[in-house]
Amino acid sequence: ANAILAVSLAAARAAAADCGLPLYRYLGGPLANVLPVPMMNILNGGAHAANNVDFQEFMVMPVGAESFSEGLRVGVEIFHSLKKVLSSQKKSTSVGDEGGFAPDLADNREALEVIVQATEAAGYRVGEDVVFALDVAASEMYRDGGYVFHKSSGERKTAGEMVEFYREWVGQYPIRSLEDALDENDWDGWKQLTDAVGDRTQLVGDDLFVTNTERLAEGIERGVGNAILIKVNQIGTLTETLEAIEMARRAGYNAVMSHRSGETEDTFIADLAVATGVGQIKTGSASRTDRVAKYNQLLRIEGHLGAAARYPGNSIWR
Repeated sequence: ANAILAVSLAAARAAAADCGLPLYRYLGGPLANVLPVPMMNILNGGAHAANNVDFQEFMVMPVGAESFSEGLRVGVEIFHSLKKVLSSQKKSTSVGDEGGFAPDLADNREALEVIVQATEAAGYRVGEDVVFALDVAASEMYRDGGYVFHKSSGERKTAGEMVEFYREWVGQYPIRSLEDALDENDWDGWKQLTDAVGDRTQLVGDDLFVTNTERLAEGIERGVGNAILIKVNQIGTLTETLEAIEMARRAGYNAVMSHRSGETEDTFIADLAVATGVGQIKTGSASRTDRVAKYNQLLRIEGHLGAAARYPGNSIWR
């Protein structure tokens, strides 16, 4: 997919340049004006961090902001507030692959607790100004039909027990988005989870759907999940990426534009997020240039749009 994708994206950039248009305008047309709500990764675990936290990404979403630039500021302030909270507790403030902090913690729940502390210390209301998103990356925890918390307690849970675990967390914390909460082939578990919390939480398939219309069609038919993570290099061409977004829209599923854990400073996905109006972007933390480059491009697009720019905030939830 990499060679094909490079040609596909280069052709789109060349066509936009030939037309004298910004990339987002060329791809999205004259009405493309929706800036995405960032899912800002502020605490890392799982395979992307050398710590004892099982879940891969803990993110904040500034849904109460009035604009993208304000939302970005909120996320950055919470990120720096979290550093102070962790430092005060003598915990590590080194960062993981996506730029979030990667401390050792008592358990996975403590990750949410320190983020609550950091959000409130920054002056924002948890559940109103800011909500949480998690990428569990549960396929990394899946062993012989069960889910093993191998980085922390060593505890093993069935799919049903994982569903109850998430139901409890969603009731206690403002978790509005759960990504890859179960293994990519655990369709029955995903159906249980969707029935349990899908009416109040966005359930995102990354490993589950892999930006693939065949996998997505199966998920839609099974009534599994309610959102898809969009990664252009999972499927291989820009055209196929747009087809996956359109299929999700027709089914009433949300789409979340996403980076990869191994990134470059290329900003194509920032333009693509605005062009498609998906309303959400997952592109790492407020550190590491490969992550910050996308935020800077979105700020430039917001400036170019001026008064026409729209920030969806809480309206992203279907």
